[in-house]
Parts: sequence; C-alpha cells; structure tokens
Amino acid sequence: MSHDADRVWSVSEHLDSILGQLAPLEPIELQLLDAQGCVLVEDVTVPGALPPFENSSMDGYAVRTADIKAATEEHPAVLDVIGDVAAGSGELPTVGPGQAARIMTGAPLPPGAEAVVPVEWTDGGTGGGPATAMTAASSDPAGAAGEVRVHRPAEHGQFVRARGSDVAAGELALAAGTILGPPQIGLLAAVGRATVRVRPRPRVVVISTGSELVQPGEALGPGQIHDSNSFALTAAARAAGAIAYRVGAVADEVETLRATIEDQLIRADIIVTSGGVSVGAYDVVKEALSSIADSPDAADGEGTGHVDFRKLAMQPGKPQGFGRIGPDRTPLLALPGNPVSSYVSFELFVRPAIRTLMGAGAVHREVARAFCTTAIESSPQGRRQFLRGSHDRAAGTVTPVGGAGSHLVKALAHADCLIVVPEESTSVAAGEDVEVILLDD
Repeated sequence: MSHDADRVWSVSEHLDSILGQLAPLEPIELQLLDAQGCVLVEDVTVPGALPPFENSSMDGYAVRTADIKAATEEHPAVLDVIGDVAAGSGELPTVGPGQAARIMTGAPLPPGAEAVVPVEWTDGGTGGGPATAMTAASSDPAGAAGEVRVHRPAEHGQFVRARGSDVAAGELALAAGTILGPPQIGLLAAVGRATVRVRPRPRVVVISTGSELVQPGEALGPGQIHDSNSFALTAAARAAGAIAYRVGAVADEVETLRATIEDQLIRADIIVTSGGVSVGAYDVVKEALSSIADSPDAADGEGTGHVDFRKLAMQPGKPQGFGRIGPDRTPLLALPGNPVSSYVSFELFVRPAIRTLMGAGAVHREVARAFCTTAIESSPQGRRQFLRGSHDRAAGTVTPVGGAGSHLVKALAHADCLIVVPEESTSVAAGEDVEVILLDD
C-alpha cells in the first residue's frame, strides 16, 4: 500500500505507472478459430502461389481465342464441346482448335484453353439463342458432348484467374503485429495454415463492490440501485479485445471481497474493481487489498503484492488504485464506483493495459481535434476534465452530451467521444478547438 496519500498524480503519470509495469503476454500456438482477436507474433509467408493454378472466374466455356475472334450474334463461332471441367477436377481434357470445354467457376483451366466465355455469351450448348444460365446446358441429357455457339469474342486470359494473382509464392501474407479478424483467419486457412503463433487475449475479471447493488431483473429495495458497472466494464473489456469474466456485485464486507478477489486470481491476467476506493467509511476495497498485499506468499514468504491508491488531477475519476497482487503479481486496477467515473477510468487506464498485454500496436484510442459547438463552463482548475460528446467527423465538430455529473448514464450511452478540457482551462468558448478521444470501435 502506498503511504504517499497527499500526492496528486496527473493522468499521464498514473497511466505511465501502470503501463511501465506491464509486458505483453507470452506467445502461444493456437488453432485458427481460437486465434481470432489475437495479435500475430510471426510473419506468415505463402508456401505456394494463391490460387495455385489458373482457374475460371465464371461459369461458361474454356476456349482458344483464335476460334472466337470473329464471333458475332449474326455469325456465332460454332465449337465442339469435348467435356466438362468442374471445380476439383483432376484429369482435364485438352482443348484443341475448334473445341471448347464446359467449365464451372473455380475449376482449373484445361490445357490448350486461353480464355473463358461466360455462358451468357453462348447458346448454352442448346443450339438456340443466347443462354441466361449454366443450367441451360446442364439440361442436355447427353452431357457435355455436342456443340456450343459463341456470340462474342474474348481476349486472352479473360475471365481466368492467373496462378499467384492473389499472392505469389514466398510473398508476405501477414506481418507480425497483425490483429487476426475474420479476413485474416480466412487468408491463413487459404495458404494452408492450421495453427498460428499469437499472443493470447488477456483474461479480465470484473468485480463491482457495494451492498446497495442489485442485479438487473431483480426488484429494488429502499436505497438500492441496479449494478450497471460490472456489465459496462465487462463489455468494454471484450470490445478492447480481452476475454472478460463478470463476477458481479460483492457486498461491502472486507472478508467477502478479499476471498472473491483471491478466488479469481487463478483465471485473471487483469482484475478490475469498481467502487470502494475513495475516503468513505465503507470503502472496503482499500482494506481488502491491503490485507491481500500484506499476507505472506507461501513460495517466498514475502507479501503477495503492492497496491497504490492515488488522487488524480482529473474529473471524473479522482480516486484510482493500481497494483500487483497474488503469487503471480496479477495487475489490479481499482476504479471509482460512479458509472461515468468508472467507464472514463476504464478508457483511460484499463483499455491501454489490456492492449499492452495483447501486444497490440494501437494501445491508445484515436485522438482528434474538433471545434466545440457550445460553450463549456466551470471546468475545475488544475484538473483534466473529460466530458461526454458527440463527434461529427465530416464537419469536424463536437457537441457536449449531458452534463458533467458522474452518474449520468444516459448521456454516456449517447456519446461517442470524450471532450478533453486541460488542467489549465476553466472553460471552453463556443467554436474553440478542443481535443477529443474517440470511443467508437
């Protein structure tokens, strides 16, 4: 526990203190679907060309261009159909002069063929007018044998996907540091990777404290409110890229909270608490964490952690806590209990911590400049204020949403950014340029 109780920390000092004690999680090998959302720790090169062979991008006929260069609607080129080529075909017919092979999308281009004419450019092998679908040819009980009339010429390589046209052999497919989303997972599968080496998604345990908290769906008694913090923070942790576990609300009882935190250490890379960090008589988080930090570690006989509770020069979110607890020195961030204070604190401190453990390149939210459409009055001197706002990217403007109260959950739900009022400013004039932290993912 820190005994420097009178010091007031800046936002930057507190964040630097947190991130300075964190390092990315150790890499592991995962199956592709298990690696979704993780950060790649190796460059992935393509072992073979993609696609690995020339193939058709259309349903139609594989032809030699010389045979159809003079084809018109009035004078179609008449070609002998020598066979079918379907996707996955092994043995391929050779297309000679005056011949064509019926071909399906994705099927390999047969030897001798130089282009594909779509079925819509032909009579579909029916001997009549232009076909409108490949199924017209499929109705021929004799199969592919017969003739097809081609009504338009095709250029060399038209409607043919060249070998390696997507990725060449040996080319870099994905660089280390890439966060694996669905398209990246698809690419890894396409180049034949079954597993990949990544940093795992951090496991975040969220705990709300307060005897007044009731689970949503339950009736409220006198002096009670529904627990919203644990839901908002768990959702925020997931949005940041973590695997998040919501423990829910714990009553203001030191031993209960201590036992809960100790039980959660086994599955946590970060623990996040909300409530109980200020100077009230029932702020049990300090007492519970103090007892955890002071308890001996069975392995080395020393205390199992150290937690600092700090006053920050910010609004909302003045009281904050950070430390490392348990045998593995698991990071713990103690946030204030008011909903807006808790969420703003998460964005400023917890989200960067999660992204650091992930090994993500983008640790911090995007910051932009915008013109404030309305005046902001009475910002506290000496504190960095974070107000909720609605940002218009196209217009380059931001409008405050709701007031400065740290209980205004509705205003938070309708905001997509935080308006930053610096410590040295006590107001913002309408039309003044301000910094905004963008919250949209």
